[in-house]
Amino acid sequence: MRPTPSRRATATGALIAATALLAVGMQGGAATAAPESATAAPAAAVKGADPGALPAKLSPAQRAELLREANSTKAATADELGLGATEKLVVRDVVKDVDGTTHTRYERTLGGLPVLGGDLVVSESESGRTAGVTKASRATGAQLKAVGTVADVTPATAEKQALTAARAEGSKSTEASRAPRKVVWAASGTPQLAYETVVGGLQHDGTPNELHVITDASSGAALYEWQAIENGTGNTQYNGQVTLGTSGSSGSYNLTDTARGSHKTYNLNRGTSGTGTLFSGADDVWGNGSASNLETAAADAHYGAAETWDFFKNVMGRSGIRGDGVGAYSRVHYGNNYVNAFWSDSCFCMTYGDGSGNLKPLTSLDVAAHEMTHGVTSNTAGLVYSGESGGLNEATSDIFAAGVEFYSNTAQDPGDYLVGEKIDINGNGTPLRYMDKPSKDGASKDYWYSGIGSVDVHYSSGPANHFFYLLSEGSGAKTVNGVSYNSATSDGLPVTGIGRDKALLIWFKALTTKFTSTTNYAAARTGTLAVAGELYGTTSAEYAAVAHAWAGIAVGSRPGGGDPDPGGKVFQNTTAKALADRSTTNLPVVVSGVTGNAPSDLSVAVNITHTYRGDLVLDLVAPDGTAYRLKNSSSSDSADNVVATYTVNASSEVANGTWNLRVQDAYSGDTGTFNSVKLTF
Repeated sequence: MRPTPSRRATATGALIAATALLAVGMQGGAATAAPESATAAPAAAVKGADPGALPAKLSPAQRAELLREANSTKAATADELGLGATEKLVVRDVVKDVDGTTHTRYERTLGGLPVLGGDLVVSESESGRTAGVTKASRATGAQLKAVGTVADVTPATAEKQALTAARAEGSKSTEASRAPRKVVWAASGTPQLAYETVVGGLQHDGTPNELHVITDASSGAALYEWQAIENGTGNTQYNGQVTLGTSGSSGSYNLTDTARGSHKTYNLNRGTSGTGTLFSGADDVWGNGSASNLETAAADAHYGAAETWDFFKNVMGRSGIRGDGVGAYSRVHYGNNYVNAFWSDSCFCMTYGDGSGNLKPLTSLDVAAHEMTHGVTSNTAGLVYSGESGGLNEATSDIFAAGVEFYSNTAQDPGDYLVGEKIDINGNGTPLRYMDKPSKDGASKDYWYSGIGSVDVHYSSGPANHFFYLLSEGSGAKTVNGVSYNSATSDGLPVTGIGRDKALLIWFKALTTKFTSTTNYAAARTGTLAVAGELYGTTSAEYAAVAHAWAGIAVGSRPGGGDPDPGGKVFQNTTAKALADRSTTNLPVVVSGVTGNAPSDLSVAVNITHTYRGDLVLDLVAPDGTAYRLKNSSSSDSADNVVATYTVNASSEVANGTWNLRVQDAYSGDTGTFNSVKLTF
């Protein structure tokens, strides 16, 4: 059994971290129908790309046909994948490339029980050949087969544990909103029988609560948890005068956008539950640009939803959040002085508070796009809103929020790489987040490091936002749309951008065809590189730029061995050695011929093959026995392998002697092999 993460997730689907009073979770055969005509991406992204690898524009009817075909062949797909007799596939989503390649996303069941973390994507060529499979879990068939279905603890015990966890997060609920159900928990390593309980009510800051708690069905212990809460004239507060999609006729209009899946905007009138009242009026003019007019926030939210719908449809080829042409809905004026906005899967809607003093509604264009994108993520990759996948979930919303701003290109709110710059959350005119240097907000992280999975997802999103900025614009000082940026890299080496359109296309295709519920930073790098290779080729400038941008935030190495090497003498151990489960292995490196002490920036390059790198604790042990921690274990870090370079201040140590890389395998169920360690003095 793996321990529960050291820090719980806060709000899922919401814009801001609870600690900032601003609040996104598991988000909750060959095809015949295909739009073989136009590609979805803009010309800047298409240039140099393989036309066949671009996302195809699917109408809702074409998507429905692909889903029908996938359902009719899911049993054969399960057999081809070698799933056990009691395992079944459940079709969740399907996207298609122009060349006919389909990418079908499946959930899994075992003996009728949902397998959480068992999701996978099967890519199939137009001829019906399986081109690739991406799995959220590396659990083997034997491990799944070994999971029993008889629980040792009662549902009541699981519910009690879930309520305790919810109260620790500030919830006032006294009972579960959804009774415990048996599941197979496979998202954190070895699969095991568990209960999933959902606790509702409200969180401490007034945000609706939908906390999913996973409890070990054998011991009753906590395993994991995540939060699942993420043409008239409009005179808006943030976008000026805009055209809105409305319904009705002279004397009777309402905010229903029939051109965009009948998206509706409702007035909660300071309430915190229900749908509210559909905005309606005798004329087709909405708001006056002031927060005191309740229609103004509605106009902003309605416009934001329309622009986000158009961006995903016209740029990425996705018709609506689910791809089925059905619109969500928006609720404005939630609560009183509520400084947040959120997406909820349960209502399939976006909800906005009016901010401090009810003067700055959180209905700016990038906030609306951020929340609506949570719905897209929920219905594609389903990135769990906790650990590294939660940070990637949050970053995905920031990334496409920037994309929507640049796409919309209004004079009042032109595109930028800032988040929430119009809503004045901080009260001093500064943005909520910065993509070129995330740490400027005082809490977000600029670069990846091994413990980032324990950071609140609104701040662990920083490295992914930074990656997107570097890939789009490159490093160094520059000005875009009148805003000055200056982005540095973790290794001090430059990154050359490929343009925002290409960066957005790569991230979208990775989200919809490569990412799964458990994708972490290392897997995101793998997925985006794979997509860049499909679109532009593995020898292209775009492919190299993706690798450089990831290296710029300390994920992976520079292409072509371009990692900065501190110079000096190199000592290494390259003798492969098996790493036994739940054991400690010392790998010696003999250093000689170096005068004096080790440097303050001793470089330690480690290469370990392992099926669950979160198992591993790494220390560099000096000749006198002093240990320097390189990497902690992490139950949320489910990626393969440790290929990383660490820097140690070993200036107090005599250089010559036998140093050891100490590898501790902290948990059971996964094994690996040491490949090499290199010390550079």
